[in-house]
Amino acid sequence: MHKILAIDDKIDNLITISALLKNLMPDITVITAKSGMEGIIKAKNENPDVILLDVKMPQMDGFETCKRLMADENVNRIPVIMITAIKTDSQSRIKGLEVGANTFLAKPIDEYELVSQIKVALRIKKAEDALRKERDSLERLVEERTAELKESEARFRVLFEQAGVGVAQVETFTGRFIRINQKYCDIVGYTQSEMLKLDFKTISHPDDLGKDLENMERLIAGEIREFSMEKRYYRKDGSIIWVLLTVSPLWNQGEKPENHIAVVQDITERKNSEVEREKLQAQFTQSQKMESIGRLAGGVAHDLNNMLGVIIGHTELAMDIIDHSNLVYEDLEEIHKAAERSASLTRQLLAFARKQIIAPQVINLNKIVNDMLKMLERIIGENIELKWQPQDDLWTIKIDPSQIDQILANLCVNARDAIKSVGILTIKTENIFLDQKVYSNHTEFFSGEYVLLSVNDNGSGIDKTVMENIFEPFFTTKEVGKGTGLGLSTIYGIVKQNNGIIDVKSTLGEGSTFNIYFPRYIDKNQQIQNNFLKGEESTSIGRETILLVEDEPSILTLTRMMLQKQGYTVLAAKRPGEAIDIAQKYPSRIDLLMTDVVMPEMNGRDLAKNILSIYPDIKRLFMSGYTANVIAHHGVLDAGVHFIQKPFSKQELSLKVRDALSSC
Repeated sequence: MHKILAIDDKIDNLITISALLKNLMPDITVITAKSGMEGIIKAKNENPDVILLDVKMPQMDGFETCKRLMADENVNRIPVIMITAIKTDSQSRIKGLEVGANTFLAKPIDEYELVSQIKVALRIKKAEDALRKERDSLERLVEERTAELKESEARFRVLFEQAGVGVAQVETFTGRFIRINQKYCDIVGYTQSEMLKLDFKTISHPDDLGKDLENMERLIAGEIREFSMEKRYYRKDGSIIWVLLTVSPLWNQGEKPENHIAVVQDITERKNSEVEREKLQAQFTQSQKMESIGRLAGGVAHDLNNMLGVIIGHTELAMDIIDHSNLVYEDLEEIHKAAERSASLTRQLLAFARKQIIAPQVINLNKIVNDMLKMLERIIGENIELKWQPQDDLWTIKIDPSQIDQILANLCVNARDAIKSVGILTIKTENIFLDQKVYSNHTEFFSGEYVLLSVNDNGSGIDKTVMENIFEPFFTTKEVGKGTGLGLSTIYGIVKQNNGIIDVKSTLGEGSTFNIYFPRYIDKNQQIQNNFLKGEESTSIGRETILLVEDEPSILTLTRMMLQKQGYTVLAAKRPGEAIDIAQKYPSRIDLLMTDVVMPEMNGRDLAKNILSIYPDIKRLFMSGYTANVIAHHGVLDAGVHFIQKPFSKQELSLKVRDALSSC
């Protein structure tokens, strides 16, 4: 149902037009207005399809009314048929067309001409509505509006300016803009007057210009009717945007198209999304590479740990029976030190591979950092000076030592990348009391005694806009292939897991400082751990019976000898099935099951379940030179589960066995 708005100050005329239209066009609704102002209001509210407008009216005549209608973006697309009392009034017709009218009718109105003009206007309105919905296709816009553009330049101007895409008429051979709408100007950031002084080559990105010119040559040669391409423009402010450009020729009487129509849409947001997807894919690929390297590193560390365990164990056994004054003893000491350093390297390989179990221990942070210094020096390179500033009498903390390795390795890699040539990297520790008022922005923080681990570099620093995102997973400012964006997020997770806080201070051009605070640990068993860290041996003598299960013969033999020297009765088994058979047939009590984690037949955890069905109160001690996820929950040992990392010394073995046997 179409609506016709009739505007006339004569009520008789309105009644006559309404009756005439209802009789000739029963499928329409007629709305009337008795003045120009009332007509403008009803045009806004009723949104008619066609307006019949009398020229001669008091207060506001038809020309002024039409002019105001055309100035209103909500109604300026409605066709206007002006009605005049003089058929030969050419000046009125010209004036009416200038203010936006579509056509004229003279009084007295010919009913068939009226119906014909209304139908034409309705067809025009329908075509314009279709054009607004299909602005993405310039060819359709040009084909459907060609007749209307020839009939009314004024109407073309309105459509041209109101288009939802950028539209420009361009001189084909010079590339100069001849005519351009406001949307196009908004996209590139210039005014219309500025754009008319430019050509499309000036605002085009040089990397895209070659393809653009090639397409233009094919268009001029008649090889293609139009072309579309994605290209980049330079905005007036220097920023780069992506647009979808569609070019169609305007053919004239000559053989070559002198002008063409260019339609552009801003697709920068979509292109940025595509770039982000490509970035995420690259990060995923890098992550897979790192996982492969991690598996390799973990496997190498596993094999090394088994061999180092044999070297360390037999060296210690030999040192026990050789007099300290013997020259061979010094050689054995050097072998033992080298093996211990190698074991430290394998621990760091496992930390890199993320294959280690998280087993918190009471540690002295100075000792852990000191053991890593040589590796850290290799990481940062010779051009960076490493300064180590430990505080004496440092308080102990409880954390997995391998997590400290991860923190320092990641921070030192970042510092190395931030220092462009030569520089200084400073690591220091300090006992400190923190007040909650100072760190009020950390809601999970509590006042108290903390141990500070501080890493400072004099590199390029971190921008404030970047600072907000540095702990987000996969966020990195490094080039593709040079960073996974996981380093700082891993550090953040470790710190939070251990109830610590991390604070970052940085100034562009001056460097960055990462301050990490771990809660001080105080416990009645701390003295035992400290003694262990200082290398003091346990002098306790064992009298219990231990079921030892290890599929590597050399390690099985060595561990049995070490346990027997400490007074324990050892039942050795090379396979889980053999261990179960021994447990079923052994006539007396078995106090402790000490088993490898990864073995043929079944893993250590399943073996422990089988043994528990025979000895419900048996204590358990797991050992491994590789991942022990089968006994861990999310990589963290459950409370009450005892674990010893291969390779281990006889002191470590003594302490761990005693600890397991003494547990509730």
